Amino acid sequence: MSTLPRPSALHAVSDTVGGNRIELRQLRYFVTLAEELHFGRAAAREHIVPSALSVQVQRLERAVGVLLVDRTTRHVALTPAGARFLIEARQIVEHVDRAAVIAQGAALAVPTLRVGVLDEAYDAVRPVLRAVQSGHPELEIHQVLAGVPEQCRLLADGRLDIGVGRLPDAAPEIAAELFRLDPLGVLVPATHPYARLGHVPVGDLRGETLLLADEHRAPEFRAFVTGICRAAGFFPVLFTGSVQTLRAAADLVLQGRCVLCTPESTAGVSAELTWRPLGPSVPRYPWSMLWRAHDPSRWAIELVATARALSAELGWRDEAPDRAS
Repeated sequence: MSTLPRPSALHAVSDTVGGNRIELRQLRYFVTLAEELHFGRAAAREHIVPSALSVQVQRLERAVGVLLVDRTTRHVALTPAGARFLIEARQIVEHVDRAAVIAQGAALAVPTLRVGVLDEAYDAVRPVLRAVQSGHPELEIHQVLAGVPEQCRLLADGRLDIGVGRLPDAAPEIAAELFRLDPLGVLVPATHPYARLGHVPVGDLRGETLLLADEHRAPEFRAFVTGICRAAGFFPVLFTGSVQTLRAAADLVLQGRCVLCTPESTAGVSAELTWRPLGPSVPRYPWSMLWRAHDPSRWAIELVATARALSAELGWRDEAPDRAS
């Protein structure tokens, strides 16, 4: 039997005590022995021989500085200090095991990026999404159809990683970076008089019925277009119905019921429609990346960086006012 002293209280344990280091396997062996109270059974569970288990427990006792186990030829029992030590030792082992499971799960988890995007914004951001996906084929990109007000709520709640749109009001919890200035124009049928023009004077829209994005989904886009019309001296006549997708909007235009005011990036929504820029100085709609200001995800940062690079490469933020020919 060991002649180690039996202090009345168990002293705090560090990773090294008296020059002896406590090893995780020693804690694990001690916990197993405390559960079995039998060196043979405990050693079998740990896949070592009983003598090796005894040596490691003795080293643990030397490192701690107290006797943890009473050993006789007839029984094995924990000392009072050993019983108290067991509570902490078991927690340490469980925490390490749980940390390993968490780490393994993170390593196996598929990386994901949740992107909020309005239907009208998809074509503007599509090259960015494709570039990120090409560089990271393992990344799962989940697109959530949502207007900017909803995107901001989802970002703040942590249910979205990044949004795409125009943030007209200051929101300290949301960061924004402009990545594209998208020329604004109108979509009309090929038979419409505007289809033969190089540009459509904003003032000519005075007599047209304009279809704009739904006020609840995209109030910022609606305000942008009506502001352009007001600057030209009139308030636009707005289509009284509403649609949720560009394809549905294109169908209304094909029926001759309205003219769709939309950015150039959406011009390919229908082969039967023609897009013409507003003029003579083409207004540009500002698309920005939106993300949580304080704890952005790794992939949100990656998307913003990619948008920034593509914007510089392709001149998307060129603010020189276009003159429509």
